[in-house]
Amino acid sequence: MASKVPGGGKTTGASGDLGLNVLLHGDGGESFFKMPNQGVKNNLAGVAILSPDKNLNWGGGEGLNRTDGVAHAKAVNDLVYHVLPKYMAFNSSNVYFTGISGGSLLLSGFFIPAHIGNFAGNGVLLGCGAMEPQMEVSKASRDALTNTRIHYQSTKKENQGLRESIPEAIKAYEKVVKEKGLEGREIDKLQTEDNTPDGGHCEFDGKEFDSGIQLIIDNYDKIMQGGDGKVPGIGEVLKGVTDHELKFSEDNQ
Repeated sequence: MASKVPGGGKTTGASGDLGLNVLLHGDGGESFFKMPNQGVKNNLAGVAILSPDKNLNWGGGEGLNRTDGVAHAKAVNDLVYHVLPKYMAFNSSNVYFTGISGGSLLLSGFFIPAHIGNFAGNGVLLGCGAMEPQMEVSKASRDALTNTRIHYQSTKKENQGLRESIPEAIKAYEKVVKEKGLEGREIDKLQTEDNTPDGGHCEFDGKEFDSGIQLIIDNYDKIMQGGDGKVPGIGEVLKGVTDHELKFSEDNQ
């Protein structure tokens, strides 16, 4: 785990004013070491967690087959919910999660279904990756999703497998809140999607992986914390899931 913020070393269980933006890196761990969310931005302290997998893949396995997803999701929950408060003062009711590629697969496939109930009312940004729930969505998680933001950010030239799995995730989580009684306009405020950037996997600035991810993280408040959704170089990204469909370019990736 990495965090470069004030508030560490406080009395066990002390509460702080800062919230958290917890980042789960992509396969291989590059965005853990680059830590695009470091420091404090808009009252969220950046925390990055390194996958316990030997290949640094969140959920283990590879591709869409995340063989250790259940265990890894529990580890993330336990670390943020039980362990971190012993070492760092933060507002436990203001914890956001951000996934990059494989990290997004863990969040959407396993963490949200099992554990988002502990972090209701905040949000999850799924960057360049998502998959439908790989396990039953718990009652607590279903309840939480009625007031928890999810934003899916992809690109026109997304990897081929993710072009299928991201829309499947979008439909699955839309269905969860529909079944809880939410209607179109309410859903579109909570669940949004975009793949405007004309780049490859995670190249949200249309140029490269690292700078693309940094662009999204730098505009996190505009996307996730009630902002206008206008990201420089991309434009408006908050497109409601009920009346918008991601369209990818015809180039095979």
